[in-house]
Parts: sequence; structure tokens; C-alpha cells
Amino acid sequence: MTRHAVLYQAAALCLAYPDDEFRTRLPLLRAAAPAELHGFLEYASAAGPHELAAHYVQVFDFKNRHSLYLSWWREGDTRRRGMALVRFKEVYREHGMEFTGEELPDFLPAVLEFSAHAGPVLLEEHRSGLELLRIALADHGTPYAAVVEAVCATLPGPSPKDRAEALALARSGPPREDVGLQPFALIGEPDS
Repeated sequence: MTRHAVLYQAAALCLAYPDDEFRTRLPLLRAAAPAELHGFLEYASAAGPHELAAHYVQVFDFKNRHSLYLSWWREGDTRRRGMALVRFKEVYREHGMEFTGEELPDFLPAVLEFSAHAGPVLLEEHRSGLELLRIALADHGTPYAAVVEAVCATLPGPSPKDRAEALALARSGPPREDVGLQPFALIGEPDS
């Protein structure tokens, strides 16, 4: 397993909900994870189980600005997001894997596990969203920022296009769709 593959697998475990299984794996993670994750793992080890779980929920479950669902960063809550989720499943299949998780296929821990085996194709495709997530987590001051930062550091670039796209998306936010909120013109009436 390459160094990046180990980092992706470890980051996947770090970004999943910190349940009892995570706590059981912490000693192994601390021994095997790359140095970039040691700060987060020290924090996770020092925090009590309830404290860590409460922090995770506060960071990831109450704000879309910290969304772990990669397609949200590009598509927002629009119908296009469904097609983006299909794209994730297609990429999994192209690499001989079938997505069977309880989460959506764009859930960052699932994408990281996939990337540990198949390479960072989906991470590279969603680089701007990852960068926005990294910036949002750093601004929030959570130790989880270091995990996403370590993942971003493995990707090529940053190229100006990625940075510009990330900054433009950060300014405008993900797209929104107001389906059903605009009145329809009656058939035969001229458009206004």
C-alpha cells in the first residue's frame, strides 16, 4: 500500500462518526497513520468518547458549510446532485467496486476508502469542494481541518484553476434551486 493509500484509509476512519469501533481502532491508527494525522489522533485520544462525538455532530451535522458530501459543494441541493451521485457510483464500478454503504456514495470517508484502493480520481474531480471544506473547517478551528488538509496535500496542484474555482464557489455558495416556487404561466399566455 502506498503512503497516500495509507493516508486516505486513515483519513476515512478519522472523518467517520467516532463510534466505539473508532475508539477501538485508535491505537492502531496512531501507530500506522502518517505524521500529518498525528495531531488529530492525539486530540481524538485525549477527548472523551462523548466529547468527541458531540464535537463531530456540532461540526458536521448542523452546518452545510462543513458538508462531508462532496457533490453538495458543486451541486448544492439541486436535482443535478442526483446525477452527480450516479457519477460516483459509475466511477466505483469502473474500478471494480460496488458501493453498498449506508451513506451516499459521495460521503468523504467512503470516497477516501475508495481512493485508498483505486487512487484519487474522485478526490481530484472534487478538489474545489475539498478545498472549501478545508477552509471552512480551519475557520471553524476544529482539529478535523488537519485531516482534510492532509488529504488535499496529496493531490496535484493547487493549480490556479482549482484555487479560483474554490474561491468563486466560496463567495457564491453552492447552487440553489427554487423548484415549484416560481409561478407558471398559463398555456397560451404571453411570457412577461
